[in-house]
Amino acid sequence: MKELREKILKEGKVCPNNIVKVDSFLNHQVDVSFLKKIGAEFYSRFKNEKVDKILTIESSGIAIACFVAECFNCRLVFAKKGKSLNQSKDFYEAKVFSYTKKEEYDIRVSKEFLNESDNILLIDDFLANGAALNGLAKIVEDAKANLVGCGIVIEKGFQSGGKELRDKGIHLESLAIIDNADETKQTIEFRN
Repeated sequence: MKELREKILKEGKVCPNNIVKVDSFLNHQVDVSFLKKIGAEFYSRFKNEKVDKILTIESSGIAIACFVAECFNCRLVFAKKGKSLNQSKDFYEAKVFSYTKKEEYDIRVSKEFLNESDNILLIDDFLANGAALNGLAKIVEDAKANLVGCGIVIEKGFQSGGKELRDKGIHLESLAIIDNADETKQTIEFRN
């Protein structure tokens, strides 16, 4: 997606440990009109799939997934991180290691929101090593639902997550794939 690449180059910053910071438009301050375009782009890439629900993880994926769910006219479900008092006692659970926070946490989805008959599209903002998507995929598998694919806004092509998911036969669509991010030069190179 050309417009996304331009926005990353203009507003993105490269931080230590190959962190690409795009919080000015994607995952802290949100450019709503741009996210609407992202939702439409994911719809165009998955429109031939039957999608009953969009699944993401709180919190950065929610805004993006809302626009995708609107395009598919379906429900959005998000996995909650950790425990809360108002959460159902009957849930699907997976462990996820956060690349940016360097910590492991549990994600949970109430069983009432995922059914065997559901066709699920996973949506998230970033893909690095694939921990978040693998956790979500495990939840879909545990629910005996059908995983139709994964949509990622920005994939770090120099990390293993995308390759591993594609090697499993998962339909993965990334709107921008970064092959190199240099903190010193503040340069970002994209895959064609």
